[in-house]
Amino acid sequence: MKITKAEFITSAAKKGQYPQADMPEIAFAGRSNVGKSSLLNLLTGRKNLAKVSSTPGKTRLINFFNVNDSFRIVDLPGYGYAKVAKGMSEDWGKMMEDYLETRQNLICVIQLVDSRHEPSAQDCQMYDYLRYYGLSGVVVATKADKLSKNELNRNLAVIRRSLELGKDDIVIPASALNKTGVDQILGTIDMLLKRGKVMPEEEQ
Repeated sequence: MKITKAEFITSAAKKGQYPQADMPEIAFAGRSNVGKSSLLNLLTGRKNLAKVSSTPGKTRLINFFNVNDSFRIVDLPGYGYAKVAKGMSEDWGKMMEDYLETRQNLICVIQLVDSRHEPSAQDCQMYDYLRYYGLSGVVVATKADKLSKNELNRNLAVIRRSLELGKDDIVIPASALNKTGVDQILGTIDMLLKRGKVMPEEEQ
């Protein structure tokens, strides 16, 4: 897959603000400081498509992007930033729940985790949640440039174990700085769109 067009459509806080469900959607979720905006900009080849902030937790709405006029990338609010007020954090959680549980054209949620650290309790909870709703199957381990090859391989094994990934679940190391992992992520998205579903187990 090659992305030749990527444009912001809208931000939404509730169902009535979503775009029409006439196009498949691939969503991205992760902790507030995991590098999600940088990765989305890298994937789409648009430097400022997703706003990158030095302050974690700035993505407070669900952001929808049209890609190649054939599917949407959806940027979900980051979770786990301690300095965010509890009430605001709860509002974000409700937004995400409404979208993940009811959006019929959502194919998969690609979860981002920091390759340098063992997945947090919130990372594990999120993956369990995605697994329950059949939206799991793909994990991207960001900031892979910060590790040696041996460290990266060891940490990828830790990620698989911590998230209790199955043998068919995909883990892709990536680095927005070194621009690595892009082809594999785009190839995985292409596969998901063609299949229209995520988990091989669902086909059994």
